Amino acid sequence: MDEMILHIAVAVLPLLAGWILDRLFGDPACLPHPVVGYGKVISFFEHRLNKGSDRRLKGALMSLSLVLSVFGIVRLLLWLLSPYPYVRIAIETAGVFYCLAGTTLTKEVRMVFAACREGLDAARRQVARIVGRDTGSLDEQEIKTAALETLAENLSDGVIAPMFWYLLLGLPGMMAYKMVNTLDSMIGYKSERYKDFGCFAARMDDVANYIPARLTSFLMVISIFRFSLLRFVRKYGRCHASPNSGYPEAALAGILDCRFGGTHDYFGEAVYKPYIGSNPKLLTDSDLRISLRVCLQAELLMLILCFLLRTYNHFYI
Repeated sequence: MDEMILHIAVAVLPLLAGWILDRLFGDPACLPHPVVGYGKVISFFEHRLNKGSDRRLKGALMSLSLVLSVFGIVRLLLWLLSPYPYVRIAIETAGVFYCLAGTTLTKEVRMVFAACREGLDAARRQVARIVGRDTGSLDEQEIKTAALETLAENLSDGVIAPMFWYLLLGLPGMMAYKMVNTLDSMIGYKSERYKDFGCFAARMDDVANYIPARLTSFLMVISIFRFSLLRFVRKYGRCHASPNSGYPEAALAGILDCRFGGTHDYFGEAVYKPYIGSNPKLLTDSDLRISLRVCLQAELLMLILCFLLRTYNHFYI
């Protein structure tokens, strides 16, 4: 019996403890972060490979090799720690903590809304920390919209997706997903420099987030028991340049009865995004509170789902 309890603890405790640590501390700036290391490795190889001919092939080989290397290294480490279950639990908990990115973004979005009360200049500087678009000409409504769009996207790729891959493949899958996500954020652009080299990384990120993005929107909707909004999500979820980001954005737009999207400037170029929703209402602090509550409830539902399925797996499979 004690051995069975220990096996279940190894299966479910790291995710629960890591999630709690993320809720308490977010991303501590004073500690080294694996994603920073990922970034340095990607940059090292990109500068050496993203030149000459066959850039698309070289980018694909680099991206695939890095993802598989992370998965293999983490899996080997956990295998080596198998005789030491308590050490393994501690290491896995730290890994989960580093892979979840919900609390820091939540704090940033709160600060955007707080900055709006100080003035447009402060709000523009604050929202520039979390969005890629040019913020110099945004008005208050556009600033708040950008912040809430980012909040919805981050719920998917910063929390639900890592949990999803943890549920499927454990910590190795979660860490490998973060490499996929980091590759996309660094080289998955259609710019002259990355359009060929980063093409595979961008497509890999699309595949890795396909189910989690839709699962995120579903969890958001059922967390407030408004199942009729699933129709709204199905209608507007595809109204986005990304095959995935539109779904959590559509869920939040439906919950708030607001409108996301529109034309934005990226690197001096106007980019039109179809509207998600139809009500151009002014966003308020009340909408922020609702958004944060919905995101937390979706996280909790995903946490419960992971707990139940991983426990079931150890009892019956």
